[in-house]
Amino acid sequence: MRAAETGIDRETGWLPDLLYTGGKFQSGLAMFADSVGRITRFSSAPADLAGAERLSGRALLPGLVNGHSHAFQRVLRGRTEHRSKYGAAGEHDTFWTWRESMYRAANRLSPEDLYHASRMTFLEMLLGGITTVGEFHYVHHAPGGSPYADRNELAWQVVRAARDAGLRIALLRTAYARAGWGKPADPGQARFLTPRVEDFIADTEALRAAVARPKHAGWAWVGIAPHSLRAVPLDYLRELAPYARGQQLPVHMHVSEQPADGEACLAEYGMRPLELLDANGLLDSRFTAVHAIHVTSEEISALARAGATVCACPTTERNLGDGTVPADQLLSAGVRISLGSDSNAQINLLEDARELEYHLRMLKLERAVLAAQPLFSCATVAGAASLGAPGGSLEVGREADFFTVALDDPSLAGWPGASADPGVLLSHVVFAAERAAVRDVAVRGKFVIREGRHPLAGEIVQQFSEVQKKLWE
Repeated sequence: MRAAETGIDRETGWLPDLLYTGGKFQSGLAMFADSVGRITRFSSAPADLAGAERLSGRALLPGLVNGHSHAFQRVLRGRTEHRSKYGAAGEHDTFWTWRESMYRAANRLSPEDLYHASRMTFLEMLLGGITTVGEFHYVHHAPGGSPYADRNELAWQVVRAARDAGLRIALLRTAYARAGWGKPADPGQARFLTPRVEDFIADTEALRAAVARPKHAGWAWVGIAPHSLRAVPLDYLRELAPYARGQQLPVHMHVSEQPADGEACLAEYGMRPLELLDANGLLDSRFTAVHAIHVTSEEISALARAGATVCACPTTERNLGDGTVPADQLLSAGVRISLGSDSNAQINLLEDARELEYHLRMLKLERAVLAAQPLFSCATVAGAASLGAPGGSLEVGREADFFTVALDDPSLAGWPGASADPGVLLSHVVFAAERAAVRDVAVRGKFVIREGRHPLAGEIVQQFSEVQKKLWE
């Protein structure tokens, strides 16, 4: 094949002080990508180093992969950090009382509001080094539950927001069929519901076919997300599974976020959530259990046998009082762990990586339970595998999705420097780097963040602020 056919004739290269590839930092190494953003080679040859763009004072790392987000929930930030009327009279505020506030916000968003809220969320992700997001999207209909003329209108608003910001997106189209076992319909969920599985599959297939068009290639793709066992009954799941497998789609599902999830599943089916999914052949290597906090050793073994992933969301899990993901047990069993920003109460995937470790330290009264390298892999390699994303690591043939950190940023000041083992730097990045240390972000080899700035940041913040004023003032 000729160079002109591969795009190598328009190769672009970057030379940072340190480059993270093959599980370690290397100096004096340039990375090159072709015109469509695929990594073609690494080189230390003097002529190649001279021809690459110099990224002085920078370390370059693979872009972070955010495995689980509800972008619209960004509108709730700071709005629920007080005792609500639902938690009055001696009751505690919990996930379940927070959920009522979330429903009220979800039901006030217009399609354009959703676009602006999503774009704000995606801007913050990029500023933190995230290059791909798995968007667990479940607001489908107009207020009251009537479908839009295009039944995927709101999904398109989210996809458009990601593309306009410059972020890759796996749109995980969410199935939501009921309020819960034996529970009456909840008006707050009307925008989420698709009671007939055949309608959900048809809507998803229409979106999948449209996203497959060339203009979206490499930027957006579709997976499915049965919301949870409380929201999607087993018969519905059994019909979704063959569709997902036939199309090789990633499948994500909230599992055992709260103790009540397990209790409800036992009451309805006589089995715990992952036991039920395993017994019905619904776990496989494309399945990601989001949260998986309140799980047994037998359920962890089932995930390991299936080659499934767990997506931990430590910032949201502590914000909502969910509990702690048993990350040490999962990793010891061979279960991959990815990371997600979930409710977007804060967006900093490196913070989520360190919280995964710090939560274990508090539970076990020990230090250094998990090391920096497996934690960084949770934020990159495991997330990419969970979503079927083309990034996650810097290797020949993969996409040139990356971010840089400034080695002179105050949060990294004092690391031993290039004269010491460069591997020490990864511990500083994972356990100490602040979001301000992220200086450049590239997706498909094109910079979307330069020197900590996004070209549309002012407009995005202003328009989101107008949405918030309309919603809350």
